[in-house]
Amino acid sequence: MKFLLTTILSLLPTAFAAFGVTRSGSNYLVDSGAGLVTTINGNNGDITSLNYNGKELQDRTKFTHLSSGLGTATVSSNIVSGNTAVISIKTSTITQYYIVRSGTNTIYIGTYASAEPSVGELRFIARLSKSALPNGHPAADIQSAGSTIEGSDVFLKNGQSKSKFYSSVPFIRDQVHGVTGSGVGAYIIVPGVSYETSSGGPFFRDINNQGGDQQELYWYMNSGHYQTDLPYRTGFFGPYALAITSGSAPSPDLDTSFFDSLGLQGYVPASGRGTVTGSYSGVLSGQPVTIGFKNSAAQYWVSASGGSFTRNLVKPGTYDVTLFQGELEAGSGRVTVSAGQTASVSLSVSLSRPNVIWSIGTPDGTPKEFLNADKIETMHPSDSRMSSWGPITYTIGSSSVNSFPMAQFKSVNSPTTIRWTASSSQIGARTLRIRTTGSFAGGRPQITVNNWTSSAPGAPTNLNSRGVTRGTWRGNNQAYDYPIPSGTLVAGSNTISINVVSGSSGDTFLSPNFIYDSVELF
Repeated sequence: MKFLLTTILSLLPTAFAAFGVTRSGSNYLVDSGAGLVTTINGNNGDITSLNYNGKELQDRTKFTHLSSGLGTATVSSNIVSGNTAVISIKTSTITQYYIVRSGTNTIYIGTYASAEPSVGELRFIARLSKSALPNGHPAADIQSAGSTIEGSDVFLKNGQSKSKFYSSVPFIRDQVHGVTGSGVGAYIIVPGVSYETSSGGPFFRDINNQGGDQQELYWYMNSGHYQTDLPYRTGFFGPYALAITSGSAPSPDLDTSFFDSLGLQGYVPASGRGTVTGSYSGVLSGQPVTIGFKNSAAQYWVSASGGSFTRNLVKPGTYDVTLFQGELEAGSGRVTVSAGQTASVSLSVSLSRPNVIWSIGTPDGTPKEFLNADKIETMHPSDSRMSSWGPITYTIGSSSVNSFPMAQFKSVNSPTTIRWTASSSQIGARTLRIRTTGSFAGGRPQITVNNWTSSAPGAPTNLNSRGVTRGTWRGNNQAYDYPIPSGTLVAGSNTISINVVSGSSGDTFLSPNFIYDSVELF
């Protein structure tokens, strides 16, 4: 009978502890009532334990916190409506909220910042147990890496390049990312309006994961990692969340409507927001369309199709509106949003669209069609899996577009040579337009056509950051037009050489460089 009773009890569902917040010394213990107990240091706000059904998910030597930790902070707790625990962590410029709802193994998070942290970037970092959660982004697993390829953040491991930067995903596609282990997963969820106070726009990307001695899981709100959107915004960042699951990824459609009644500093409820509807026209067929909104206080975006769009939950204010053809700014407008109201705006493409004699690539703000673009987001350009960078000779009419280099490095693959056989009707005064999506160390194109060489254009904006070697092409889109004088082109064979010019220097892939979008002759 005793054996039978033990067997029956073992088959019953696990009885979880009751939801609530308790104190243990200086610590706050927050029990979800569903298997997750979170321990928060009452002196600085660090999360020091994440115990999920008896399994410790938190690293025991480094902890989970905002930026690199808040130092000392005032920590308090409150229970709202009997089912929502709010832990508030305050410094002179930061208020960090950790919120747990009864029966849910999710830590909802909000961050209020009135000033940029001294480390110069705003990030939430969960430093988790690598043994409990060994599976992260494969390109960001640097544990036991053999040597350094670049700086102190790109490594060589088993013949392949690895870096935390190669875990990044453009904001517009990054709603859920996480790490897993046996029977458990930890995921960052970035729903709804969570990016509104961040910087960079829809195509900016930043670090999500690094697997070293700890399994580090990030949400970057802003940083100088090839940043084009300055100065940084301040205010309320989020809501976002750290969700603990049995392994599977959670839905990105996280309900955070209950935040509206919590009275969090800087948070704007749905009732204080408006909607924008509109139409667009003139985008190249087959190109994805994104509508972006931004001002000094907020940014938003929405994917669009069929000539119309709607973006809801926008804070009141006047916004610059951008029509993106792919990732290229193709049209613009302005709209003023009021709480509880719907505003409208009509957009059309205003890009110069010449009748080209020939083109290489599509003006879309990306190098996606070009050589090695399919690999550059998750590996260093020196990686052995990359195709040879050249220098490349491209022949109009016979070379495939994916043989043209996505990027040109002064010390690696310069010049890029274009060969073209022209008819008599195609010569005369012409213009070569080179569109780029980013640069490093002042790199920009200068051309030589047969025996004529263009002047060097002015230096592009310096973003003070590595770009393409960190897995991104998303810098500032720029168009360079080179008027080719009459008498330069000939009927028959022509040679166009594109060189990298810069007043700076550097070695191999850290030499001055730029990233191609497209090349057009008209």
